Amino acid sequence: MNNLYFKLCFLFLIVLSSCSEEKVDQVGYGTVTGRVVIADTFEPMQNVKITSSPTSGTIFTDVDGKFVMSKVPIGEYSFQAQKDGYVAKFESVSVTVNNTSEVIFELKKSTANNKPPTVPVLTAPTDNAVSQNIALDLVWTATDPDNDVLTFSVILRNDANTDVKVFTGIKDKKLSLTGLLYGVKYFWQVTVNDGVNVDILSAVSSFTTSTFPATRYLGVNKVGENNVIYSIDDAGNKYQLTGLETNSWRPRRNTQVRKIAFIRSSGGQNHIYTMNEDGSGVTKITNSVPINGFNSDFVGFSWNASGSEIIYPSFDKLYKINNNGSGLAQIYKTPTGKFISECDWSNDGSKIALKVNDVSGYNVEIYIIDTSGNVLSQVLSGYKGAASGLNFSVTGQKLLYSRDVSEYENQNYRQLDSRIFEYNLTTSTATSIIGNKPAGTNDYDARYSPNEAEVIFTNTSNDGVSVKNIVKSGISLTDSRVVLFAGYFMPDWE
Repeated sequence: MNNLYFKLCFLFLIVLSSCSEEKVDQVGYGTVTGRVVIADTFEPMQNVKITSSPTSGTIFTDVDGKFVMSKVPIGEYSFQAQKDGYVAKFESVSVTVNNTSEVIFELKKSTANNKPPTVPVLTAPTDNAVSQNIALDLVWTATDPDNDVLTFSVILRNDANTDVKVFTGIKDKKLSLTGLLYGVKYFWQVTVNDGVNVDILSAVSSFTTSTFPATRYLGVNKVGENNVIYSIDDAGNKYQLTGLETNSWRPRRNTQVRKIAFIRSSGGQNHIYTMNEDGSGVTKITNSVPINGFNSDFVGFSWNASGSEIIYPSFDKLYKINNNGSGLAQIYKTPTGKFISECDWSNDGSKIALKVNDVSGYNVEIYIIDTSGNVLSQVLSGYKGAASGLNFSVTGQKLLYSRDVSEYENQNYRQLDSRIFEYNLTTSTATSIIGNKPAGTNDYDARYSPNEAEVIFTNTSNDGVSVKNIVKSGISLTDSRVVLFAGYFMPDWE
């Protein structure tokens, strides 16, 4: 009886415990957000299918490539982004209670069925085109069946030298070229790549640039912080010879060797260079001894008539050097230690005109020596103020120079009334030869015209900051003057 009673009590407790137990929900939820972009360009991708494993639903991205999947049971998932034409991408995601997990997919295009782009067709300049500008656009066409983003490269060669230029990373079907050589045949090809297939190479096309125009004048123009040399024809058309990134000035042409010599800043020094008449073939002539004077704007050099040699100053010494940079030799030194600022070599090679001055540019002397350094005649001495510009006549019996007749001197080397003179070696007399000079201006850097009937020179306001102009005049105080090239200076006329 007692045994039965205990069994009934135990059963009753079990039933009571079962009836009083409440059910508890053990499942929590989180949110998954994400974005799908193209792997190469990071552009958003719309309508990309997003699924997960274990399965928590399916959703598609919006126009911004974004998606939001809410009420995702907590746990570890593998989310997948999938779209036709792209390689499906999987990313693992950990979903926690009441938190938002973020995932980003970068989909790459599927290469399984991707077709290569078409062979580029070179359209401009047309093949074998002639008389092309030295600044032009290369233009081509190419398409891609899968609308892949195309990247181009251009290979450029020429028949004048062994240079091979390669331009890469081009997105447009055009390449703008500048600074091509005159009278040269160029060959070019285009390579296209779609980011999937191997490069596709075009056929070779060619074009020939125009020959360099006939020009008589040289001048300098200040562009930004640098002086730039130009060749100028009779119609006033200007052809840039030196680059904007270098400081180049004082051009001097020699018609026998068809070269232009000039000064250029190089490594904190000033050196003499030569180039062809079209600006090509730039060669540094001086090396161990740079060209030097009291002021780089007022220092000059001279060719000999044949163009085989150049003379130039370096402080109190005068040097001679061959046009290929060899044969450097000192040929004169001033006896008083004055600086040689400018020089000119007579056409027959027998005389050299020198302008010397103190370290401030004043206490000027102009005299003529022979090739042995003997002084033949004194052209100018005993005047205060600035002087500049030396140029022999073709016979060597006359010499141009300019002098500030105001005899003003200051620390900035300012000139108030610089005028052009012609010294006659036969009569030992100096005459002011250019008239009608506007008041408050300076004339300097005079050069004879090729027939010596006229003179070309620089004129500018004596304020030192106004525009400089290249002017032409007859050799007479009564002749009118003509502004040839506004904004240009340091003329040469051969």
